[in-house]
Amino acid sequence: MPRPPPSSPGSAPCQLEWHPSRWQYRALIAMGALMPWALGSTDLPAPWGLALGMVAMAGTWWEARRYARRPGCLFLIPVDDAPAQVDDAPVDELQMRQRGPLVQLAWRYEGRRHWRLFWPDTLPQGQARELRLAVRAHCISRSPPAVAP
Repeated sequence: MPRPPPSSPGSAPCQLEWHPSRWQYRALIAMGALMPWALGSTDLPAPWGLALGMVAMAGTWWEARRYARRPGCLFLIPVDDAPAQVDDAPVDELQMRQRGPLVQLAWRYEGRRHWRLFWPDTLPQGQARELRLAVRAHCISRSPPAVAP
């Protein structure tokens, strides 16, 4: 029976790249295609429902196009007390939220909140685990001591 590969050392920084998800792009296209039918099924007069549905479809498809053209970004989460970096710029308050297969990374840069959503097609399970461990270790090392002085 082959041995499992050794786990990565605890001293290695976590580095991963975000890029737009094809799954999210396709979901936006599908939702946009259903907009005329959904608004046509409401109590709006038929011409208004269809017209608003077409406008909603066009807006959703425009948003899908904008999303697909977003540039990727590179995350670097060091193991020491250095700040995490996004595209080689130091960021504050890095947070990770995981809801089922979706992973959201949020941070503060120049006073504004930013975030990226990782779908399963952009973040494999192994990288998701590595990211979770790196964020947890990074947040613990940067927080003030939890005991009284």
